[in-house]
Parts: sequence; structure tokens; C-alpha cells
Amino acid sequence: MPPTRRRVRQLRLECSAFSVECRLIRMNRRWLASADTADGPSLGCGLTAFEALWRALAPFDGVDAVIDELLASLPEEFAGGLT
Repeated sequence: MPPTRRRVRQLRLECSAFSVECRLIRMNRRWLASADTADGPSLGCGLTAFEALWRALAPFDGVDAVIDELLASLPEEFAGGLT
């Protein structure tokens, strides 16, 4: 059987100060997220797309609740914790 082609979803999360390019992919019932940061890509994984993105955005923690603002710009299909 040929390998299944996985779909990488690209997103741009925005807050009042900047935007962050992110990518999501689902593999083996888990989500993997990559977020571009000033220090390079940051990875996160979780059972939901939301959880994976939250973990990938960890380098922004402590920057005046910027993670909450970035996640608030998440498209609705992922905001509900798509599984």
C-alpha cells in the first residue's frame, strides 16, 4: 500500500504587535505544530491542534499575554481543539 500523503496546514497567527507563521500536521492521532520565532522554529505536540500550537508558542510566554492573543486569532476549525 502506498504511503498516505499528509497535509500540512499553514497558519498566520496575529496579535497587536506582530504575527507568527505556524504549521500543523496530524500524525498517529497526535498533532505537531511548528511556530517561527526570532530564535528559529519552535515545536509543540498534543492531542489537539490547539494544544500543539500552545506548546509551540511557549517562547512567547511572559510577553504580556501574547500567547492568548495569538491563539485568539486561530481559525475556528482549530480553536475548538480539533481532534
